[in-house]
Amino acid sequence: MEEQDKQTRTVTDDEEKVEAKAEAETADSIEVIDAKEEEVETDKTNHSTIEQSELDTLQKEKDEIYQRMLRVQAEFNNFKKRTLKERDAERKYKSQDLIQELLPALDNFERALQVEKTEATSSLIDGITMVYNQLKDALFSQGVEEIATVDEEFDPNLHHAVMQVEDGEKASNVIVEELQKGYKLKDRVIRPAMVKVNK
Repeated sequence: MEEQDKQTRTVTDDEEKVEAKAEAETADSIEVIDAKEEEVETDKTNHSTIEQSELDTLQKEKDEIYQRMLRVQAEFNNFKKRTLKERDAERKYKSQDLIQELLPALDNFERALQVEKTEATSSLIDGITMVYNQLKDALFSQGVEEIATVDEEFDPNLHHAVMQVEDGEKASNVIVEELQKGYKLKDRVIRPAMVKVNK
């Protein structure tokens, strides 16, 4: 019986050793698993921090590109409007250079028509009048207008005062005489009228 007790104790000791060894291995495994879980958590935290940083950088770049795109679009719209405005002005005043070249000829026709009409010059003056009227009609069809002068109030935007006179019958700052006709093309003055103004 003693021997049986010895064997039982040996078996029990062996079992306890096996159990202790199993417990130690289990504890080691748990520690390894815990360490690996901590590593995974750390990696996840680091990874999410890196991802968030990259996301913030990409968001910032996107915002900058969007702002740049808005500026470029606004500049393009301004360019488009400016180009349309310039094109309209160009169309509106396209004949200005030609008209300015023709105004001295118109002045010469007016001077020629101031010659006294006699029997000898009658047909010549009639021909000059006809050409003068055609030229005037052509200019007026392009939007040319004569600037009103005599008995009008002096306007420095429309008139060029070359002399001042004293006339008691007229109000102050009123045009007394026109020395050279002035012309407007639509709403733009292409040549101011030369006038005498009452003081």
